Amino acid sequence: MLISKVVTLGDVQVIIDGFSAMGFPNCGGAIDGTHIPILGPAHQGSQYINRKGYFSMVLQALVDHKGRFTNINVGWPGKVHDTRVFRNSGLFRWLQEGIYFPDRKITVGDVEMPVVILGDPAYPLMPWLMKPYTGALDTKKELFNYRLSKCRMVVECAFGRLKGRWRSLLTRSDLSQTNIPIVIA
Repeated sequence: MLISKVVTLGDVQVIIDGFSAMGFPNCGGAIDGTHIPILGPAHQGSQYINRKGYFSMVLQALVDHKGRFTNINVGWPGKVHDTRVFRNSGLFRWLQEGIYFPDRKITVGDVEMPVVILGDPAYPLMPWLMKPYTGALDTKKELFNYRLSKCRMVVECAFGRLKGRWRSLLTRSDLSQTNIPIVIA
């Protein structure tokens, strides 16, 4: 019952100002996924084995500039890639339809830029989702990647704090597949 009160977007302008102070303009959040260890389920167990070789469930989160969770998606098997989890989330649909953030575009150079979120290279590049450049980089692209990485670190730190506070998320849970997402959330 507390999720809707705790995991909430809040004041978008405060979030944008927070990320701007960190070096990234018009940013509404940073997104990533983490794996929560579980006991292997009785059926479809191979779907829950992640790339590191243990059974897990994925927690995807969007956080603000202070690392507060503004949106979560939990329950996907550990084998599922972050991109698939994201593309099948309500957050993706809301961002695609332009209804998650208020319409607050800014002009950077001669380009109109909507409120964006920041992701790692696993996420798809979208008009509203920025990810780092890859390959040979000039100084401008390196600076972009540095600023993006600095701002995206808030989601990594948020997962660290979450697992540090709720130590049970570090050990394999023996709850049913139905109850594990509720407990994680």
